[in-house]
Amino acid sequence: MRSYFAVTTAERAPGRRRVLSWAFWDWGSSAFNAIVLTFVFTVYLTKAVAPDPDTGSAQLGVGLTIAGVCIALLAPVTGQRSDAGGRRKLLLGAHTAVVVLSMAGLFFVRDSPSYLLLGIVLITVGSVFAEFATVNYNAMLVQVSSGRNVGRISGFGWSMGYFGGLIALTIVLFAFVQPDVGLFGVTSQDGLNIRVVALFSAVWFALFALPLFLFVPEAPASGEPLRRNFFASYVALGKRLADMWRNERQTLWFLVASALYRDGLAAIFTFGGVVAAGTFGFSSSEVVIFAIAANLTAGLGALAGGRLDDRAGPKAVIVVSLAGLIVLGAALVVLPGKATFWVCGLALATFVGPAQSASRTFLARVVAPEREGEAFGLYATTGRAVSFLGPLMFSGFIALFGTQRAGMAGIVVVLVAGLAAVLPVRAPKGAR
Repeated sequence: MRSYFAVTTAERAPGRRRVLSWAFWDWGSSAFNAIVLTFVFTVYLTKAVAPDPDTGSAQLGVGLTIAGVCIALLAPVTGQRSDAGGRRKLLLGAHTAVVVLSMAGLFFVRDSPSYLLLGIVLITVGSVFAEFATVNYNAMLVQVSSGRNVGRISGFGWSMGYFGGLIALTIVLFAFVQPDVGLFGVTSQDGLNIRVVALFSAVWFALFALPLFLFVPEAPASGEPLRRNFFASYVALGKRLADMWRNERQTLWFLVASALYRDGLAAIFTFGGVVAAGTFGFSSSEVVIFAIAANLTAGLGALAGGRLDDRAGPKAVIVVSLAGLIVLGAALVVLPGKATFWVCGLALATFVGPAQSASRTFLARVVAPEREGEAFGLYATTGRAVSFLGPLMFSGFIALFGTQRAGMAGIVVVLVAGLAAVLPVRAPKGAR
């Protein structure tokens, strides 16, 4: 496997201000992922805005499916075009602005079925452009790190996302969601408390994204001509994939293998709260408290994993993390009691962060210079291509064995498949 890591060097490692500015974008974007998509606004949309939870969930599922298809089809090409034009930061800014505006628009979604379509459209648009923004954000990792510290900086950035989500979730929970009369006299009438949370999330993201655009320079152009015809970019992408098949097959295989286990990682967070409530008897408040604690341990794990990444290499971190997740996931399948879920669940979260961060650094270490946007676009596409697998295995095992606990076994099977697929992949040159 070729080792490219050439945008920055150990001798010219970027300063702390640039690194911190880059990581603050992840801190800010956590408001969309943790508050809007996961814990607060989608719950409001399906329970309070929709005529009934089943209808709301089904329509939200359609919207997010459309978002997934758009991401899978467009992410590699948008990444490729940002590389060619030397417009990575510019496009990151444009995509970030669309996400911020989408979140701000959710303020107008009142708790009436007539507003359901507006809410779903805004969340769908936000999801698409959040992923496009993440492609360019991940590609900028090589602009704020060197070959010697890329693991540590990637882990730091990932931990900032977890910590940002923790802080933002805690603020909105105690300032707006739980009190009968929240901050600034906000109440739940017309869903105002949740609508204000969406507005807060938009301001949060915009504020913390700003340092990146002030202090991180634009990436150089790749030298490949920028095609005016958008669809011609797909022809270029096809030729690029054919070249990767001939000369960078290990990179392609890593993209496939990582897509498998990344879907298992996503399923852990997606269904963790459901399992906590349904199998281990957690109340709604306990689920939120557990989510806050899980973000904390995941962030700490990402920090520790980033340091290990630079010493032992990203593949070692991925393999150890997946092995730990498999063992802990299997324990949750067979062991009863809330204490078991607290211990094993928080330990699971600790391993999720390093696996995610090391996957990013693995790709950053092997991608050709000035092709980072294209590579992380493919990274997003392969992830979306198998994003059905975790939910399918979770629901399929429940249908097969008749218990929700068996759904955890389905997620463990996905992680085992991902581990088996990544083991043959050779580590990047210069990293064990």
